[in-house]
Amino acid sequence: MTPLLGCDTHVHVFGSLEAYPMLADRHYTPPPASTQDLLAHLQGQGLSRVVLVQPSVYGFDNACLLDGLDLLKGQARGVVVINEATTQAQLQAMHARGVRGVRINQESVAASDVTRLEQALRIHAAQVAHLGWHIQVYAQTAVIAACAPLIRQLGLPVVLDHFALWRDPSSISPDAQTVLGLLQDGVVYIKLSGSYRVPLQTPEDLCTVAHRLVATRADRILWASDWPHTNRTPGLKPTQISPYRNIAPLNLRSERDAWLVNLAVQQQVLVDNPARLYGF
Repeated sequence: MTPLLGCDTHVHVFGSLEAYPMLADRHYTPPPASTQDLLAHLQGQGLSRVVLVQPSVYGFDNACLLDGLDLLKGQARGVVVINEATTQAQLQAMHARGVRGVRINQESVAASDVTRLEQALRIHAAQVAHLGWHIQVYAQTAVIAACAPLIRQLGLPVVLDHFALWRDPSSISPDAQTVLGLLQDGVVYIKLSGSYRVPLQTPEDLCTVAHRLVATRADRILWASDWPHTNRTPGLKPTQISPYRNIAPLNLRSERDAWLVNLAVQQQVLVDNPARLYGF
């Protein structure tokens, strides 16, 4: 049984191209995925709270996400993408609408660059730390490990997407140990999400890593569905619509139950941790 007030901490919403234009140089084009579709997804997962995350196709234009927050009212929080030109007035307005973090997405744009990530971390920490926000990072484990000294100095939480793209099922590589150290010290949160994006060989490997992360710091673990499961269909142009991955709701729940092995862990990961981080 899912605890009451459980939260899916990583989903996207997409509107029509007419209402919400996507970047001309985007890498893929997803179909629409509305807040009504999202509510049906949440019901299927037995959850009542959600975090909308800005997808790469919209760049710095967070309009679709912000409108989604307005429609979902207090049921949702948001993680946006900003740049150096984003003003404090704009950040305050986004905070009032439910935004609680900014995202740095290196992986979707194939930019595994340590210097680039360090620069973005410094800039965004200076912009949002006073708001009580966090920084969410989607990057390779090795890149995160290389940035670990800076991450420890930022003074605000850092959330690592999709298992931090874990590669080592034994968790003994230097990069894995560095990221585990960040987790152990409460410097980062790690999202158990997007199993199809994680470069591990088997579901058993992923389960082993999930259990290791939970055992390290259950109070710094989050769960997410990665709904609606975006994909880039091989052979299609970036401007052609790529259908979503066919991920059955029951499979998501089964995977979650395998990672979060008892009610106490589920309460911690699905309810308590998101409530603290996102301010529900």
